[in-house]
Amino acid sequence: MLNHNANRPDLLPDVRDGLTRAERIVLYCLNQIQNERDGRNVPTAMLYGRVVEHVDISESELQVILQRLE
Repeated sequence: MLNHNANRPDLLPDVRDGLTRAERIVLYCLNQIQNERDGRNVPTAMLYGRVVEHVDISESELQVILQRLE
């Protein structure tokens, strides 16, 4: 059986904490935007715009990451 994540290193979990590179970028961007917005909620569209500057993921992949990180 092929591992579909093998072609997407951004989606492979890190052994240190189990976070993928994409998850780490989402958390970084979320923190950055929250600081800019004085702690207010971050619209998903704004977060997606920042995240895709760092990693190539779809909107649905971002939703899956956000659900996993809740």
